[in-house]
Amino acid sequence: MDATSYPKEKIKILLLENVSETAVKNFTRNGYAEVEKLSKALPEDELIKAIQKTHLLGIRSKSQITERVLAAAEKLQAIGCFCIGVNQVNLDAATERGIAVFNAPYSNTRSVAELVIGAAIMLIRRIPDKNSAAHKGIWLKESSGSYELRGKTLGIIGYGNIGTQVSVLAESLGMKVIFYDVETKLPLGNASDSRTLKDLLAKADVVTLHVPETDSTKNLINKSNLKYCKQGAIIINYARGEVMDLEALRKAIESGQISGAAVDVFPVEPEKNGDRFESPLQGLPNVILTPHIGGSTEEAQQNIGEDVSNKLLNYLEKGITFGSHTVPALSLPPQAGSHRILHIHKNVPGVLSAINSELSKYKINIVGQYLKTNENIGYVVVDVDKQLSRKAEQLLRAVPSTIKVRLLY
Repeated sequence: MDATSYPKEKIKILLLENVSETAVKNFTRNGYAEVEKLSKALPEDELIKAIQKTHLLGIRSKSQITERVLAAAEKLQAIGCFCIGVNQVNLDAATERGIAVFNAPYSNTRSVAELVIGAAIMLIRRIPDKNSAAHKGIWLKESSGSYELRGKTLGIIGYGNIGTQVSVLAESLGMKVIFYDVETKLPLGNASDSRTLKDLLAKADVVTLHVPETDSTKNLINKSNLKYCKQGAIIINYARGEVMDLEALRKAIESGQISGAAVDVFPVEPEKNGDRFESPLQGLPNVILTPHIGGSTEEAQQNIGEDVSNKLLNYLEKGITFGSHTVPALSLPPQAGSHRILHIHKNVPGVLSAINSELSKYKINIVGQYLKTNENIGYVVVDVDKQLSRKAEQLLRAVPSTIKVRLLY
């Protein structure tokens, strides 16, 4: 299956927010010439205009793919989120339209984990203050308030892909690791599970957050929870901006309850480089503020570019949906002498029966077939005799509850 039924030179690919050049090269290497790359996110109205003729869309975390945007995306087959999360996409609206949404949940975990450990070392040694003083010509050679990480307790809130990587790195430095997660997780190494968030905060010298942004995690670290922290604890947030109450954290730092913090994500972030940035944490001692760069390394962006672009290509050319958050995940190996048809439909009874009935009515032989559903939609991959594939495509478009049909060569 080296070609698609729709000419590659007519397939339009739009990549926003300076997606890695690795992705661009992957598309062009596979014969797709209509690749447009922009360095920024687009406002909703501009994105609505740009997406009308787009078949594949690539974004990072700034672009907001709303229901209005998706309603205008008549040709859109898939969205690639070149980042960890997919919360910037209206997944319900994408599901209803049969648009596959992919991301790269593992590609930058190492980059974030390394930076968390680096921030912990800087903060526990109070390097931000000493660095600031040195730049002002003040010599602060002292050991008071500076400690080693070895022997300290790291509390990880959210023991997922990044949390577990941080756990392994921290143990290699001689730290004791405890973690809290709403789901039961198998500990790595000598890490141990804390039954409650309060218990973790009370024991940890360094607390690091690695949770998604949901209703239950909004302001997870707040005035109430901060009072449970050990006196002089350090807090690191490289997760999501909404999971920490920054005003409450500022007061905790000013009171001495918290001795230092590193924050990389914020509730409100500038649209582009050079825009003004404000935070309640600015000007506080022993605080590291970074501009959402936890996963921003050359290695991570290259890995993300390759991972997501490969998922998009596999879906476009083979119908493979592994890693999709909307279309059910499935795959069939190529069948010699056949053409592949992708059928996305509402998840109601009788659709597969209707597909097979229509094809058998016209004596169209099914070489291979697979169905998978989620709560809202079903996804059928059908391989049929290539001589009758166009007729089969027409028949499947007429099946009741059909959302989208695509013929592959």
